[in-house]
Amino acid sequence: MPGKAVIISAPSGAGKTTIVKHLLGIRELKLAFSVSACTRPMREGEVSGRDYHFMSVNQFKVLIEEDAFLEWEEVYKNSYYGTLKREVDRIWKMNFHVLFDVDVVGGVNLKSKFGRDALAVFVMPPSLEVLKKRLELRGTEPEDKIRNRINKASLELKYAGKFDVTLVNDDLSATLKRAEQLAADFLNNTPG
Repeated sequence: MPGKAVIISAPSGAGKTTIVKHLLGIRELKLAFSVSACTRPMREGEVSGRDYHFMSVNQFKVLIEEDAFLEWEEVYKNSYYGTLKREVDRIWKMNFHVLFDVDVVGGVNLKSKFGRDALAVFVMPPSLEVLKKRLELRGTEPEDKIRNRINKASLELKYAGKFDVTLVNDDLSATLKRAEQLAADFLNNTPG
């Protein structure tokens, strides 16, 4: 493979996007964000092509048929997420490493594709109760969707052992420093 990949995965609300944004801000790491494709509605402030490649379910299914994805899944009914092969190629052509912000199953799938060329980090919330509070504070989803996310998170926590490293995000500052060190060590081929 032409480059390396850093995969950040977590249950929704555990802090993976915050960690990804922090890592992207460290120029020495030479990381570029892989924009995932999804069929969910765009949230306020999001931009297609920057946050996600937003598309219809039909568009997504056509890309599945065309084998355009490294990995994809139907996270909820008619709610698809996936990693486009062209995104990874685009980043490697720029001589950067790929940084993924993906759900837990996507992270496991990507790790299996990249093998030792990827560092897979599982971000663990301190507890499901803390996770629920974080999701409620976001104010982006109704109570029933939050309940679905918590139920899904309780299942996703069982995947932590399939990742190279588990980071418990109970102190954001310490978590960001640890993520930065893990990425630097991996990208510089230093044992973590």
